[in-house]
Amino acid sequence: MPFLAAGAAGQVEIWSLLRESGAMGRFVLTVLLVFSVVSWGIIAERFRTFRKAERETDAFLAHFRRGGGLAGIQDATTTLRESPLAEVFRAGFREISLNPPASGTAPVGDELEALDRILRKSALVQSARLERSLGFLATTASATPFIGLFGTVWGIMKAFHGIGAAGAATLAAYAPGIAEALVTTAAGIGAAIPAVIAYNHFLARLRGMDARTDEFIADFIHRVQGRRT
Repeated sequence: MPFLAAGAAGQVEIWSLLRESGAMGRFVLTVLLVFSVVSWGIIAERFRTFRKAERETDAFLAHFRRGGGLAGIQDATTTLRESPLAEVFRAGFREISLNPPASGTAPVGDELEALDRILRKSALVQSARLERSLGFLATTASATPFIGLFGTVWGIMKAFHGIGAAGAATLAAYAPGIAEALVTTAAGIGAAIPAVIAYNHFLARLRGMDARTDEFIADFIHRVQGRRT
């Protein structure tokens, strides 16, 4: 039987199973394939984004911790466009430049609170930028096993229908439906596993970056309290 054709090692030929799947089975597999392809694209894109953001953040912090005026740091880090901390710094520097402290030295009172709000608003924007598309990975991780389960149920129904039509529980009657059920189950799990691993990985890196941003905001405010720009 073609859907049970064995390879040299005695393993079931996957392509034969796919060819023997019914219309619903192929539809389920197509949906799972779309989820899987998009998920892998997001994983590759987010990996490059996080790696570049972390590398540029390290470079920015090296400039920031080296000391000196804020204007000098601004000039030295203009090319670091992927670092969330650099973008937060630029937001704070613009605020200080456009609304210089009334005392002429450092923000105090309401000015300091306004600067803190600007910094945290920018931090939220940068966090959302890094978090972009991670929701799709979470959706893939949670939805694809159930989509595969739907294919499983459909395949089992197909197997029972084959048995009823044949009038006997022979291999020829139920094998196509069972094979379709198993393939869709495997495809659902196969799409979900990379997505959930990648989602948890990127979420951990995002939390780490958020913690670094919070620490930087505290350091930035401490610095502007005692320096001129």
